[in-house]
Amino acid sequence: MAMKISVPKEVHPAERKPTNLALQGGGTHGAFTWGVLDKLLEDGRLDLDGVSGTSAGAINAVALAAGLMEGGREGARAKLEEIWRGVSDFARYHPLLSHPLATKDGDDSVASMALCVLTGVLSPYDLNPLDFNPLRDILDQSINFRQLRRKSPLQLYIAATDVATGRARIFETSEVSLDVVLASACLPSLYKAVKIRHQHFWDGGFSANPAILPLIRGGGAEDTLLVQINPTHVPGPPTKAQDILAQVNRITFNQPLLREIEIIKHSRWMARRSLVFGSRYGRRIKRHRFHLIEATRYTKDLGHVSKLTPDWELLSYLRDSGRTVADSWLRRNWTAIGRRSTVDLEAKVL
Repeated sequence: MAMKISVPKEVHPAERKPTNLALQGGGTHGAFTWGVLDKLLEDGRLDLDGVSGTSAGAINAVALAAGLMEGGREGARAKLEEIWRGVSDFARYHPLLSHPLATKDGDDSVASMALCVLTGVLSPYDLNPLDFNPLRDILDQSINFRQLRRKSPLQLYIAATDVATGRARIFETSEVSLDVVLASACLPSLYKAVKIRHQHFWDGGFSANPAILPLIRGGGAEDTLLVQINPTHVPGPPTKAQDILAQVNRITFNQPLLREIEIIKHSRWMARRSLVFGSRYGRRIKRHRFHLIEATRYTKDLGHVSKLTPDWELLSYLRDSGRTVADSWLRRNWTAIGRRSTVDLEAKVL
């Protein structure tokens, strides 16, 4: 069922507050971020500046920027729905992305075990020799990347992982292309590494999920809203095979975020002692304000395979959940934006 897109209300420029967005990757669970963005666009009071995105977060980021470029806030909302609906439609024809058991209410244990066995024995070079990726056609048809590089209303930071070194490569607005976004979302168990110039790249979630420091260094806004998809804490050790796999996945894809927050913590410690206070970066990192919207309540009980299963019912559920959480967050925290952080990331995440 398509979401009815209401006309965004007009907001006086004086009421708007400049804010960066940091969008974490999480496969299909990134539809939660779609819902968050939809609500923020509908509300209209945030003046979006820099946007950092990884994997599904990268897809949301370029859809947001392209939609704003073409049709303002209403255009961005339509573009996000167009791309997520396209992902759902195309995935029905992909043998590894269509699991009837891996829905919002289903037990995905059978699908999870089958997928693990299959991808553990055969590489994408065997399973998918033609490198079929539904995202390629969807993004190519929906986004004019050449125009986006020249006229994006947002400063973009898209993360991918260099296969040879394991290091993050952050692509900025003037570098963003179809291949860059595909690289950021390239799970090595499903797709061949994406070649960009002379390097090969995998999913950015291995190295920057999402990259926060570029927003602090380069953006004009001094507030950053992090939309976190993957829980950082799950009580009790998992005992079932699929639960163990899910926890390994969460640990792997949360490590880059934990590392960046450690760097921010250390940099602030140095800034407080005037060791880097004289630098522009030191001043910016010392006064930067952070905010957080979490998907944990809605994603913690979803099976591992649900991240790879863009079933429309699941996408709609996550989208609506994101809208609900963003609406609540705005009502609670609007007055604090531009004045103080609404989350202690160090205490919350580390």
